[in-house]
Parts: sequence; C-alpha cells; structure tokens
Amino acid sequence: MTDNQNEELGIFRDMVKKALQKEIAPFHADWEKTGILPREMWNTLGRAGLLCVDLPVEYGGSGVTFRFSQLILEELARLGFVGLAGSVAIQSDIVAQYILHIGSDEQKQQWLPGMCTGEVVTAIAMTEPGAGSDLQGMRTSAIAEGDEFVINGSKTFITNGANADMVVVAAKTNPKAGGKGISLFLVDTKLAGFKKGKVLEKIGQHAGDTTELFFEDLRVPASALLGQLNHGFFYLIQELPRERLAIGSTAVAAAEGALAWTVEYVNQRKAFSKRLSEFQNTRFKLAELKTEIEINKAYLNQCVSQYEAGKMDVATAAMVKLSTTEMQCKVMDECLQLFGGYGYMAEYPIARAFVDARVQKIYAGTSEIMKEVIARDVLGH
Repeated sequence: MTDNQNEELGIFRDMVKKALQKEIAPFHADWEKTGILPREMWNTLGRAGLLCVDLPVEYGGSGVTFRFSQLILEELARLGFVGLAGSVAIQSDIVAQYILHIGSDEQKQQWLPGMCTGEVVTAIAMTEPGAGSDLQGMRTSAIAEGDEFVINGSKTFITNGANADMVVVAAKTNPKAGGKGISLFLVDTKLAGFKKGKVLEKIGQHAGDTTELFFEDLRVPASALLGQLNHGFFYLIQELPRERLAIGSTAVAAAEGALAWTVEYVNQRKAFSKRLSEFQNTRFKLAELKTEIEINKAYLNQCVSQYEAGKMDVATAAMVKLSTTEMQCKVMDECLQLFGGYGYMAEYPIARAFVDARVQKIYAGTSEIMKEVIARDVLGH
C-alpha cells in the first residue's frame, strides 16, 4: 500500500474507534445479557458509515477498498465484540457481496442502499439441521410453479436471523443434481410462509442473534432468484474466500485485544510478592503468543493483498481461516490461564473472548473441512 492509503486507513480507524466507543461499548454488556442485538443498532451503524463501506457509491457505499471493510471487523473484535463483528460481516462482507456480484440491477437497487443505512438487515441461510458443512445434503426445496418458486424446508444457526428483513436462502431446485442443483433466492421475511424460530442459546457470542428459520409453502417471485438457476453451489464457493478472510481478520484482532488485556493484567497482578510479568513462565508465554499473532497477521495481510488483486483461491482462503482461528483459540486459552481464577469470571472480557472464539473453528467450514480442502489442493485430488 502507498503512504497515502495507509494515512487514509489510519484516519478511518480513528473514526471507527470513536464511533464504537460511543455507540457500542456502553451497551454491549446489556446486549450480551439479552442475547440479541437491538434492531436500532443497525441504523446506528448505518448512520456512522460502518456498513457495506466498500460498495460502490451508487448503491450507498463509500466506494473504498476491501481493507476498510476489514478494518471495521478488526476494531470490533479488538474490543471483544466478536459476535457483533460476525453479524456485521454477514451484512457487509457476505450478503452485500453476493448481491453486488451476481444480482440483477433491480435487486441491487432494491436491497443494497437499505443495507448501507441499516434499514435492511440481512442473513444468509445455508445450514440445516441435517446439513452443515456438507451443503450438498441440504433438503430445503424451491419448486418452480409458473412465475413463482415455492420454498419448503428449514435452516438453523442463522446469524442475524431474528432481525433479518431479507435472507439469502439456498435451496434445492434440482434435487437429483446434488451440488449442481442448488439455487439462491432473496427472500423478504415479511412474506407469508416465512417463520422465524426462537433465538438459540449459545455458549458464546450472545450479542449476535442466531435463530432457526422455517419455510412453509413460501412463494417468491421468479425475480427473487439470485444469479442463475442451479448455480448456487458455485456462487457459494466463489464467495467463500472473502468470508474466510473476514473471519481471519476477526481472529487476529481478537487475539491482539486479548493479549493487550493480559499484558495489562500481569503487569499489575502480584503473586509471591512479585508481579506476574516478572515470572519466566509469563514472559515466555507472552513471547510465544505475540509471535504467533504476528505470523498470522503477516499471512493474513498477504492474503488480503491477493484478494484485492483477484488472485485469492479457495485453498489459500482455507489456510488463512484454519491458521488464524486455531491461533485465536490458543491465545484465548493461554491468556485466560494467565488471569487465573479471574479469567473464569464472566465480568472479565477475557472470559467472554474465550467462549466467543470457539465457534470460529466451526462456522464457514470447520477446521477439519479446511484441512480437507487444503489437502485436495496439495495432492491434486
């Protein structure tokens, strides 16, 4: 990046930090307790210019680069708001990109401006009770009837599901074709036949609402089809690199935040008449964690550059997702250990960061799936 680009990012980072400290930090603990983000929070983020920032100006975005969008996730995660970072990523880095890349002009005009302002909250529905990483096993169907499609089925673990005004739904349009028979639909949640289930209770990321969704003879117009018929699986694979980079950015920044809290704690806390930071074990642990964070950060930055140059492939995205999330979970565990008993207390940010991190190795493809993707690339099959 040029010096000018770095300066612009620095100015933007300062603005994001101030906005988050004013609009999010004072209320986040309450959202953790209620288990759902208030709907008006999305409008607040929109007014602050923190949603879909790299969309073209004509659709309500700021027309900046991908790094600006990643920066927002980083600052959320650094503060310990990993669940909120995930919710924002669904809106800005996943759904908005699907519509931008494969949506019709009408679909872009219908949905993208509202997504930028926060007037439209979105989700993406792929996972089902019986089909997680194996998307080809999904059973939700969309059957063509005249100029409509009739959708039946259910989805689970849907981030933003409770607040969503529109959901990208993956459904089988050709059940006999496996992965080649999946299509995507832009579904207005106000339509008859669309039902939101209860907010699911999770061990972490409480402030990010996660729900089940049900479709019973839900009729959508043919114009709701996103992209080409039966090309859904290809589109999902096409957009995975950005999703996994978003998770990688969140993982690295969350680890940086946790390390900073831990350094502050061990410099103050005493045991056996010495500060914890004076013990060799503490010093060596912190040295190891700092090294792992910096190595992953360097690889992440390399991958972001590849993505911006249009050179990011699926295997590389899998590697960055695997490495950063495994690192994140290790850092959280080691940092919590250095906090001792206080690390197990919910009032300490490190406790929330510990449980929030665990799902990072699961969603958007488990670590095991990442290894399989990488292995196929290495072996050529």
